[in-house]
Amino acid sequence: MDSTDSYAAASPEELTKGSHEPHDSSEADSAEKPTHIRFLVSNAAAGSVIGKGGSTITEFQAKSGARIQLSRNQEFFPGTTDRIIMISGSTKEVVSGLELILEKLHSELHAEEGSDVEPRRRLRLVVPNSSCGGIIGKGGATIKSFIEESKAGIKISPLDNTYYGLSDRLVTLSGTFEEQMRAIDLILAKLTEDDHYSQNIHSPYSYAAGYNSANYAPNYAHNGSGGKYQNHKEEASTTVTIGVSDEHIGLVLGRGGRNIMEITQMTGARIKISDRGDFMSGTTDRKVSITGSQRAIQQAETMIKQKVDSASERVNE
Repeated sequence: MDSTDSYAAASPEELTKGSHEPHDSSEADSAEKPTHIRFLVSNAAAGSVIGKGGSTITEFQAKSGARIQLSRNQEFFPGTTDRIIMISGSTKEVVSGLELILEKLHSELHAEEGSDVEPRRRLRLVVPNSSCGGIIGKGGATIKSFIEESKAGIKISPLDNTYYGLSDRLVTLSGTFEEQMRAIDLILAKLTEDDHYSQNIHSPYSYAAGYNSANYAPNYAHNGSGGKYQNHKEEASTTVTIGVSDEHIGLVLGRGGRNIMEITQMTGARIKISDRGDFMSGTTDRKVSITGSQRAIQQAETMIKQKVDSASERVNE
């Protein structure tokens, strides 16, 4: 588990400063509806949020009433080296938990830079593709109004089809702390109206094989030691060997081993490629041994086939 030196807790005045109350009765109603928000942080920032022995995350949960979970060390959002934080609870609790985390991260960066002027920061939210339409609105009307009202920059990334099973997009907010929090108020209220989004709280990490809840640290209020956490029985591990033509083995490996690392990380399978000249009997195909559960093996095979097929399609175009 990540740990950092302990940090001094902010004063109650600092913690309540800039807190966001619901503006009207409809927002007051939605404030009690269970919701969640996911966003990306660097590995170093994740350690800062956890604190020494889980002290900071436990304190933030107690103050906000929200549940705060992090993906484990080296469990990154596809295509990044950033970990995922999920905050769940009522809208008010989620916003409060996020304020505490962002205040801490912003103040630490501000102290490092030593500038008197608060710079514009970037925050990347993880939002299901199916819920992005509500944020964009007809003809982009909703996102335009959110930008005007919050003064924050809001950009929604296209869905990245290069990662098997990924159904989430990144919503990037840029601005000062206050601008980001205003944008989050607006976005979270819109997402919470979507029943499909609210149901997603029960399977928040289902967007890619290997990124299931078993890979996520538990609520530190109940497990400050960050010990092993599993919510399903281990499946029996087996090994399957498939053949990949020698000319295509580089596609499976990727530059600097990037592709094979991605497949391993996303499926949970272990993959071993035979040495040059060590072929499947009677062929010039290299041996690719995949070890793991039946599901992990099937997913790894599918991803390997996709890598090879995409190259074949480019050649034939």
